[in-house]
Amino acid sequence: MKIDILAIGAHPDDVELGCSATLAKEISAGKTVGILDLTRGELGTRGTAEIRDSEAEAAAKILGVKFRHNLEFSDGFLVNNAASQLEIIKIIRKYQPEMVLCNAIDDRHTDHAKASKMASDACFLSGLQKIETIYESNHQKAWRPKYVYHYIQWKNIEPDFVVDVTGFLDKKLETVFAYKSQFHQKEANEPETPITSTNFRDSITYRAQDLGRLIGTEYAEGFTTERYPAVSSIFDLI
Repeated sequence: MKIDILAIGAHPDDVELGCSATLAKEISAGKTVGILDLTRGELGTRGTAEIRDSEAEAAAKILGVKFRHNLEFSDGFLVNNAASQLEIIKIIRKYQPEMVLCNAIDDRHTDHAKASKMASDACFLSGLQKIETIYESNHQKAWRPKYVYHYIQWKNIEPDFVVDVTGFLDKKLETVFAYKSQFHQKEANEPETPITSTNFRDSITYRAQDLGRLIGTEYAEGFTTERYPAVSSIFDLI
């Protein structure tokens, strides 16, 4: 299966929080999307890895992605080394995405920046023919995605470009709150975390509103890029 977009997250819910409105918009336009989680989020304060597994599956169904895989790396202890990169390379070569969306380049959780660099490095290395990989008993061909972008997470990183996601924020919220164990619940007896506050819950919407305001639309999501974004005409900018 060849896909258009591979979204990679250090933890289940990273992709939903970072770029799921953009993914929902592209899926509605006929693009094919897959999600790759690097860990099961087993160090999360609330819930368990098994709960997170079921929530991730539910979120994927809501979003309408073609697949969701988890590499089961160690949560909290990601290491950007050859072994980790090769596992990501195998997925990139299997699905041959045109575009990869990665974690934020810098963030509150240390896994996010590490996953961002790891995924970006793997995208480059995946294009080198002399790196040999075998996946499901098949020798793989080299493949390098044309586009590698980084979504924005906890920190308010200034985006290099933003995507108008008007009409798709409700889908984003539905996918995010499929992770019920992670967010504010009146009846919950588990410890509070930075993302259980109602302020954080509201921030998902007001951040999208603010980015939308800046480009003259209702909602938007922001991304950073490792190279200059290009347009074929100045009229392509909105």
